[in-house]
Amino acid sequence: MLCACSGEQSRFEEERVPSPQESLATRDYSAAGRSSRTGGDFDSKLDDSQVDDVVESTLRETLSLNYEEARALLGRLEYQRGNFDAALQVFQGIDVQGLRPKIVRAISERTRPRQARRRGDCVMGNVMSMHSVSLLIEAMLLKSKSFEGLSRFKDAALDCKTILDIIESSWPHGIPVGIGDDSKLKEMVYKALELFPKLWMQAGFLEEAIAAYRRVLMKPWNLEINRWASLQKDLAVALLYGGAEVSLPPQIQQMWGNNAPASNIEEAILLLLILMRKVALQEISWDPEVMNHLMYGLSLTGQFELLAGHVEQILPGIYDRSERWYVLALCCHAAGLDDDALNVLRKALCHSERKQKPHVPSLILGAKLCSKHPLHAWEGANYAIKATEISQNQKHYLGIASHFLGICYGYCARISVSNSQRQQLQNESLKKLQHAVSVEKNDPEVIHSLAKESAMQRNLPVALENATKYLDMIAGCSVSGWKLLALIVSAEQNLKEAEAIVDLAIFESGTMDQLEFLHLKALLQTAQRQPKNAIETYRNLLAIIEAKKNFQKWNLISEVKAVKDLEMEAWSGLSSVYTKLGSWNNSHVCLDKANSVVPLSPKCWHSKGKLLQAQSLEEEALIALLVSLSIEPDYVPSMVSIAAILRSRGDKSLAIARSLLMNALRLEPTNHEAWLHLGSISKVQGSLHQAADCFQAAYELSQFSPVQSFV
Repeated sequence: MLCACSGEQSRFEEERVPSPQESLATRDYSAAGRSSRTGGDFDSKLDDSQVDDVVESTLRETLSLNYEEARALLGRLEYQRGNFDAALQVFQGIDVQGLRPKIVRAISERTRPRQARRRGDCVMGNVMSMHSVSLLIEAMLLKSKSFEGLSRFKDAALDCKTILDIIESSWPHGIPVGIGDDSKLKEMVYKALELFPKLWMQAGFLEEAIAAYRRVLMKPWNLEINRWASLQKDLAVALLYGGAEVSLPPQIQQMWGNNAPASNIEEAILLLLILMRKVALQEISWDPEVMNHLMYGLSLTGQFELLAGHVEQILPGIYDRSERWYVLALCCHAAGLDDDALNVLRKALCHSERKQKPHVPSLILGAKLCSKHPLHAWEGANYAIKATEISQNQKHYLGIASHFLGICYGYCARISVSNSQRQQLQNESLKKLQHAVSVEKNDPEVIHSLAKESAMQRNLPVALENATKYLDMIAGCSVSGWKLLALIVSAEQNLKEAEAIVDLAIFESGTMDQLEFLHLKALLQTAQRQPKNAIETYRNLLAIIEAKKNFQKWNLISEVKAVKDLEMEAWSGLSSVYTKLGSWNNSHVCLDKANSVVPLSPKCWHSKGKLLQAQSLEEEALIALLVSLSIEPDYVPSMVSIAAILRSRGDKSLAIARSLLMNALRLEPTNHEAWLHLGSISKVQGSLHQAADCFQAAYELSQFSPVQSFV
């Protein structure tokens, strides 16, 4: 009996069974050519009376066991041999429902702490022994695993549930403290706890699986910490990737109170954060899957700053240095903190890291970040050139590097002092972008960059062709694509058609994108000299922004900044419309609103200067425009407006005005207003040929000028 209950192969089988290749339950029909081994033909079913005879004549009489215990032992032998079908037929003869009250009572009575019993109280003689309980619980567990071996996962889960129901009825508050770690019953309970939710997952019942995980994790089962962590991770995976929303049961919601997770994704993130804390405290070993799942979960909710914090907390040595810097930079970039991301990459790519193997993704990410800011264009070009040199045999990296190199060269051209260098860089920009298109034929973003660069160089037919191609490739699902197309059409002076494109984009886009398109629509209406329509559009835009500020929280810092900038632009644009209408008071009110949204904005001070100039207050206007330049020294509209005021003052101020205009054209060679004022100054100074060239440039550029900058 001791050998049979120890989990090892019993010698009893060798003594009582004629053939070691045949089991007790199958010997009567094995001789007839039937085999009950897994994967065999099970058309023939055992006669229950035959099994009863075998059980009674061997185990019960020899070892003095009752009927159920004998079946439990015989079923275990069949399971150990891999005869799952035969094992099931043996286990199904055990009346689990009839034995359940006895098992519950036995577990409750025999595991009750001694100090909890009254003096003189003793366990009744008719209470089942713990040895019998363990034998029967093991039989239930092996029956469930036999179902699993036969791919009958739902039946296996239901049998496993019966075990947990019995254990929870016996121990309603979890496993008692006095149960030793070497307890066979305790180990079987642990196996059932781990098996139960996995069986539901294998059966394809996601809701039942998640409910099973929650049930297992709710009570103090005193699981070993690694087992507990494994269950938490499995539940988080089911919640993240299951694709269905399974609400929390009322008892768990009461436990959480007002802090209950609002969704399955939030619940999964909380579980993963708990696991990461255990890793940080070195309670469990590092598991890269936990970090990968956490990255995915936090990216779904936009919590990239929180993710960056956890990346920083990872102990050294787990990630390669370059990979660690790269992941941290990606987190900052995703959170809208491009400056922080670029600073992180600078640390990863600095001279002190030259001993490390060059990390191409970091170089490409650095080039991408720099391609968004003209001031970092040369730095980005250097990153892209280095990435190109390293990845000579990697076609994909070459295409991406050429893409960002072309963008950076375009920005370098616009900040270049030399005309010859500007022309050379513009040609190189188009060349690199065209090469990127030839390599990355299926990348729509490369097509978009080529369209944008062509538009900025005023090659509008090519820009229009590529912008249309870009929208076709992404099925019209791009804000930047629709905006670029509308601006290109407006540069061709088809303002009505551009407004129709914007209306279509507003209909197709989401809330945040609609705000940007409404602003563009107001600019188009202003350019068409429709002030009433423009005022109405600006009012709608500001009303939507105000409503969203009250009822919606923006997830990213970049979104908060974008909304503020857009609100400031709207108030400033509305002020300009009122200025053209001569409504000075309304214009001043709008400017005060704009300044309150974004203090010290160069655009606000520039609009104020234009308003004062319209009121013939040139001194005050000049002061406001100078304040605008003090905030942003390279703000081209203020340079042009100051030069216009100085030009009207006569010969003494013409040199300063010319200098300002030349600087403005260096920064923005396509500014037709700057060319116009420069032509007027050249005419006054007697340079008629130069004046004619300037007027010609101003006229041609005005015919291809969009209502808003392409940048």
